[in-house]
Amino acid sequence: MAGKIQGIFCPHMVPFDDRGAINETELRRLIDYLIERGITGLYPNGSTGEFVRLDYAERRRVIEIAMERAQKAGRDVPVLAGAYEAHIDLTVDTMNYYADLGCKAGAIIAPYYYKMSQDAVRAYFEELADRSRLPVVMYNIPQFANEISIPTIVALCKHPNIVGIKDSQRDLPRYMNTMHKVRPLRPDFSFLIGCEEILLPSILMGGDGGTIATSGVVPEMIMKLYNLARENKLAEATRIQYQMLDLIEVMLLGADFPEGFRAGMTVRGFKMGRGRQHQSAASQLNIERITRTIQCLISEHGLVGEPAGGCAVQPGGAVDDNVVKEIVARVLSQLNGR
Repeated sequence: MAGKIQGIFCPHMVPFDDRGAINETELRRLIDYLIERGITGLYPNGSTGEFVRLDYAERRRVIEIAMERAQKAGRDVPVLAGAYEAHIDLTVDTMNYYADLGCKAGAIIAPYYYKMSQDAVRAYFEELADRSRLPVVMYNIPQFANEISIPTIVALCKHPNIVGIKDSQRDLPRYMNTMHKVRPLRPDFSFLIGCEEILLPSILMGGDGGTIATSGVVPEMIMKLYNLARENKLAEATRIQYQMLDLIEVMLLGADFPEGFRAGMTVRGFKMGRGRQHQSAASQLNIERITRTIQCLISEHGLVGEPAGGCAVQPGGAVDDNVVKEIVARVLSQLNGR
């Protein structure tokens, strides 16, 4: 693999059409928008891309489209492909297919559902790395899969086909300790953070970048933050990091993940369609509310206009009653139409 994996890789979402199928035209437009706004690389089939809600053929199709756009007209945008499948033979086959497509590396979580010992996790990654023609980036996300412990990472970093780790554990001290133990053994090993709230401190402490979900919604801001951090322009970088916190909070916690990010992409002008996450009437109402909040937050940076009716907020942060009534009426109308 030529070159270290570093920068901001966007775990972009997948738009759906009215039938619930992948909207390939809109997906191409979305990827072009990211590349045109300077994103370092693409990370299709990540958590924000809802890879577990796509079938096997759909997951492959998403990577094919990402590579098509990444290499369009002389582009050379690196693609870190989400390549995990529940059976290791399928994962190996998928990794080798993505190698043939020209992806830079494959991101692999530890197996999920069944609890595994760290010895078993290590054996899994060793076998995968031995059999794969595509370099492996381990993906630590213990919220959804078996943890990859620091001692396991230290052991696995010695494998020449394991080239980095993406960490979404939301634990900066753990991230720093991992770098501290691995870097003397493997200086070329890549460290990518998966939590935008600690993007700036992770870079300042030696991280190589991140796979940042909000980079799909505000790539301009995330890339500016990354570049300022690399240039050691800390005052402005810090200001942007703090500005991002409200947006991150509402998109991550304001609705069932990743619907807040789908709302954000809708605000940026994309026809995202309805996601495959099941939604109650209450959750739909909540998405309507946070969509308006997201638009107001992004409008403060001049990237979009304010929503109809403006962004008036009552004392204490409550949304104006007339805005709430408008949202309720629209949701009820949609429900009645079904």
